[in-house]
Amino acid sequence: MQFGGTPKQGIRRRNRQLMLNSELSVESYPHGLMMYNDPPTMNISLQDFELFAFERVKVLHYLDSLAISVVKNSAAYKDKLTEFLRKNYPGFLKTTVVGTEVSGAELEWRKRDHVSHFILRLAYCRSEELRRWFLEKELDLFKFRFLREGNSSIQEFLQINKLFYTPISEKEKTRFASSLSKISIEMNEAAIEKSCYYRVPFEEVLNLVSNRRVFLFEGDAFVPQKEFLSIVSTQFREHLSKALTLTARSLPHLEEDDRLLPILRSFNQNALSTAYDPKRNEGNVSISDLDELSSVSYPLCMRELHRSLKDSHHLRHWGRMQYGLFLKGIGVTLEDSLKFWRQEMGKGIGIDKFDKEHAYNIRHNYGKEGKRTNYTPYSCMTIITKNPPAAQDHHGCPFKHTSPDLLRQKLRSYKASSDVIEQIVELVKGQHFQIACQKYFEATHKVEDASFQVTHPNHYFDESQRILRGEQPGRSKSSREIADAAFTPAWSVPLPKSENVVSQNPKNDLDDTELDQMLLEYSEQIK
Repeated sequence: MQFGGTPKQGIRRRNRQLMLNSELSVESYPHGLMMYNDPPTMNISLQDFELFAFERVKVLHYLDSLAISVVKNSAAYKDKLTEFLRKNYPGFLKTTVVGTEVSGAELEWRKRDHVSHFILRLAYCRSEELRRWFLEKELDLFKFRFLREGNSSIQEFLQINKLFYTPISEKEKTRFASSLSKISIEMNEAAIEKSCYYRVPFEEVLNLVSNRRVFLFEGDAFVPQKEFLSIVSTQFREHLSKALTLTARSLPHLEEDDRLLPILRSFNQNALSTAYDPKRNEGNVSISDLDELSSVSYPLCMRELHRSLKDSHHLRHWGRMQYGLFLKGIGVTLEDSLKFWRQEMGKGIGIDKFDKEHAYNIRHNYGKEGKRTNYTPYSCMTIITKNPPAAQDHHGCPFKHTSPDLLRQKLRSYKASSDVIEQIVELVKGQHFQIACQKYFEATHKVEDASFQVTHPNHYFDESQRILRGEQPGRSKSSREIADAAFTPAWSVPLPKSENVVSQNPKNDLDDTELDQMLLEYSEQIK
């Protein structure tokens, strides 16, 4: 495939060889970190087209799963991501050292980084949901890599990308030392002397101003380097968001190429949480058991919906949708579902009104009315991001849509310990809603490690039932793992790291010599 221009059909069909080593120069890739402003212009083979993209997809998927199981940007998050990249894709760990010669292996990695990003733009621009997922994961990867760069490297990066931010002088640093020390409890005189600060208009860092993480003077904010990432990441997000929209408009030109579309679709179909199959538990649950199941195996969102339905004998539309599809997913049949909703809502609005106004919607959810679509239960991401609850609503995610005080009250009513409640509230304040749900699972099931990631209420229910049957949670393959295995080409599995390249640093903070050796051996193995 050729990225630049629109070659004639005959030339495009014939020109499939990737010029791996041609025109590779520091001028083409002056820095290891990129804003991806310009598309690549070389020709690549279809096999390498898929291989390059597959490597990056695996990294983005790992970032996705890591953000659910570990608090983002915590020490554990950084350590696990570093270890994963070290074993599989060490090029993403390489930092830029200004003034030193760049090896051929490192240039090759920069090229693969550049090409793979633009390939995935094609794969993930097809819908708003895909664009949002890709943008978030690329931003996470960019932030991780940016924070590994040194001061001189960051200055080089800003200059290359025409981001005109300059550090304050030592004179200014001394003048405002007292005020700068109040930004953080970590800022003492020694820390201020070692740190680098940028003076920028305050309106560019309103999020930092609102959290009191910068010093303001004459309309400017003094931003420490560790917070400066907020400015650069905003630029990265805005640029990539616009680029994805423009790429989506160009998609019709790709529809003619039947070689590329199957490859691109194989990547983007696995980006979002795989839909839960409502047939896997069909007929396994009796409505007579729902009260007991709600107290032992329901996630908090469904437990709240069940309790509200029992108390008021009514749920508004999105509450009925969220809970009704969940019941379908855990194994309640259409006949039992109609009976359950008729019993509960009939107590509030009467049986006749229920049959006239609500029975149709239940049959519709089961694919028996309308266009007969077999609707699937809502995933955690859908519940968190779509249709936020209004007054008198009970749907949504309690960890996302409930105030900390009310959340504490609800958890106390379910006999959660004070320590667990405070841990959950702290996770919620950090917007780690699915990790908070996982902590709730561990507390209610008395397990230290849930061994699975909470991505779907029905998956939560299945894992709970597995524990209650005496089995270990998280042992069966998830639908995501099965889907990943299905689209993984045998030749594109990441190559194992050579046995004689072993990190001697227990903190995973690899030095340049070790990374250079790893890059060299990796590049030799993939030739």
